[in-house]
Amino acid sequence: MSRISKNRWTPAGPALLIAIAGTPGLLCAQTSEPPTATPIVQPASESPTPAKPPTPEQLGDSLSAHQRYQAAIEAYSKAPEMTATIWNKMGISYQMMLNSHDAMRCYKESLKLDPHNPQVLNNLGTVYASMKDYGQADRLYRKAIKLDPKDAPILKNLGTNLLEEKKYDKGWDAYQQAIAIDPEIFADHSNPKVENPTSVAERGAMNYYMALGCARTGYVDCALQYLRAALDEGFTSRKKIAADAQFASLRGNPAFQQLMAEPSSQ
Repeated sequence: MSRISKNRWTPAGPALLIAIAGTPGLLCAQTSEPPTATPIVQPASESPTPAKPPTPEQLGDSLSAHQRYQAAIEAYSKAPEMTATIWNKMGISYQMMLNSHDAMRCYKESLKLDPHNPQVLNNLGTVYASMKDYGQADRLYRKAIKLDPKDAPILKNLGTNLLEEKKYDKGWDAYQQAIAIDPEIFADHSNPKVENPTSVAERGAMNYYMALGCARTGYVDCALQYLRAALDEGFTSRKKIAADAQFASLRGNPAFQQLMAEPSSQ
């Protein structure tokens, strides 16, 4: 499973973006050490207010944030009411453990309670995509987009799914729509991601189109690493890349020039 950071790009194949309904940024919270300060001494007559224990959902969120997914599932299952949001979070935890069967079950339970939730439809789509059922994934992504046409991660997932089906023009079109909504979509790491396994040939195509997306949004390092991956996987050639007008913005970059000057390994 790979994650892409803004400082170091890892083109191991496009990842499927999972949405956490009702909990934006759940896995992105970062803590830092508080500054040193003079402690305040409570008067002897005062007693501290006891801390309120976390709810099962809050405990599950905390455990999930620390990648303790099995413990998170156990916490969520103890909630007094199994809401659509909790079923979705359980599904994410199962999916992060690569348990597609139980992830699918949880997402379907969530949709029974909230059938028009685009994030859960997206998440269920990512399960089908990981199982290479691209037709069902396509239907779920499109249904989610109808409910929320401005959701860039879902459009990106649809684009990746279309590339898996070798519908390259349609896939690139979906990527362009995602980029128009969120120019930094290819650098987004605010949501958990599940790796989308593909054959070498399919990865080559997907890396090439990911490079196009990165070049368009100005992420040069990202574009170069995806281009290198596409070359290594035999999808394209340096001659074709150099002639592609969509990479014109990179031609003056020394790293791009060096990549184009390297001898072919083919």
